[in-house]
This record gives sequence, structure tokens and C-alpha cells, in this order.
Amino acid sequence: AMCVNDIAAQGAEPLFFLDYIACGKNDPALLEQVVSGVADGCVQAGAGLIGGETAEMPGMYAEDEYDLAGFAVGVAERSAIVDGSGITEGDVLIGLPSSGVHSNGFSLVRKALFEQAGYTVDTTLDELDGKTLGEVLLEPTRIYVKALKPLFQAGVVKGVAHITGGGFIENIPRMIPDGLATRIELGSWPVPPIFDVIERAGNVEHTEMFNIFNMGVGMVLAVAADRADEAMALLSGNDEPAYRIGAVVRKTVDDVELA
Repeated sequence: AMCVNDIAAQGAEPLFFLDYIACGKNDPALLEQVVSGVADGCVQAGAGLIGGETAEMPGMYAEDEYDLAGFAVGVAERSAIVDGSGITEGDVLIGLPSSGVHSNGFSLVRKALFEQAGYTVDTTLDELDGKTLGEVLLEPTRIYVKALKPLFQAGVVKGVAHITGGGFIENIPRMIPDGLATRIELGSWPVPPIFDVIERAGNVEHTEMFNIFNMGVGMVLAVAADRADEAMALLSGNDEPAYRIGAVVRKTVDDVELA
């Protein structure tokens, strides 16, 4: 998901993915589940799973441990690459919701929930609608390739920020030209309850949460104000939820402002 989302954030189309699985002991049933999940993600991204490598290393990993890595290749016409260079003051920011924590911040997740709060993966909390912490934390990262494609084809997107490690504060400025910044309107999108649970359990400052997690927004798009309605309509027409979460402003501070 992280590989193909990074490709999509540049206006490119993922072509294929290759995986690498390292383990302490080759467990065919387990590896079948892992590869099946990778294949499902490739279907969502419209990419092919064309190969991979499995390494059994009992001296490196315990019998019940495995490690995953992989990479994707994508393609775009040079003239169609979305690099944020055309972003101007007054452009609208549109947020596409995440499916949860996605794939970053888990060192803090473990420390806050399991070490400090004493929860386990089987803990259920009222805020999580009857799901266990394990179920919520292992919700697959959302893949945005198909959601973004119609917007790229229509030429309405000026810039894309994939909200990974570093959250809002580190990722959004990467697509913004010098001299500009973004003003984010808190409360303009629903924040999944798992983030409130993490913030409370770990006694994390609210602003710091935006410097670590996606806080319910996995992709942020910059579009011209006069095409924002068009972009929202394209997303709605494909049953893709989206929220207007802010705007591009003239830079007055070094970081993203949280209003």
C-alpha cells in the first residue's frame, strides 16, 4: 500500500510489485496468507505481482518471526507528473479518509497502548464499536490508486501529499512551493476513535499527534478553488468520500498551521 500510494501521489500509475519475505522457518500456510494479502493489494492498485523472494534464515529470525519488504514500479508521462509546482495561494485542500492508523507510528502505538495503558490486542473499548484493539490496528492501509486516477485524467490535481510517517506537519509542506503554507481546519473531517485512544493512553500532545499519525486523512490533494467542486463531484461519483480540510495560504510560519 505504501509503495503504490507513493507512486500515485506523483500522478503515476503502478505497473508491478515484487515482494521479499524473510523468516525463521518456512511455514507454507503462513506464507500463503501473506502472499494472498499482497496479491489482494495489487488488485486494488491495478498492479501485477510479478515475482518475489523468500529467504529462510533460522539464525537471524525466530521460528515464528517473519519480515516483509517490497517495491513497486510505476509510470507516468513526464508532462503529467504531479509535483506541486503549480500550487498557488487560495487553492483548496481536499482530504481522502484513511482506514485507520495505516503503516506508521506503531512504535508509539505499542508503547502507549500496551506498555503504558496495559492493553492487549484482545482489549475491547467502547470507542471502538466492539472491535478488539488488534482488529483495529491491523486494518489494512487504504490504497488510493483508483480513487485518484479520474482526478488525474481530468487534470484537476495540482499536488498530492501522502500522509505517512511525519503526519500532516512533515508531509503536506513537501508539496507546497516556497513562500506558501497550508491552513488546516480541524473538525472538517471525522477522526477515527483509535487516535483519541492512542492520544489519551500515551498522554501525547494533540499537536504532536499530527506530527506522527494521519489522524484520519491518508491523502491530501491541492486543487484550484474554481475546480474544487469538480474534484469533489468526481470523487463522489466514484463513491469516494472526501472532505475540504483547508487551503493554501501565504507563508507566515515555518510549519503547517493547525487552526
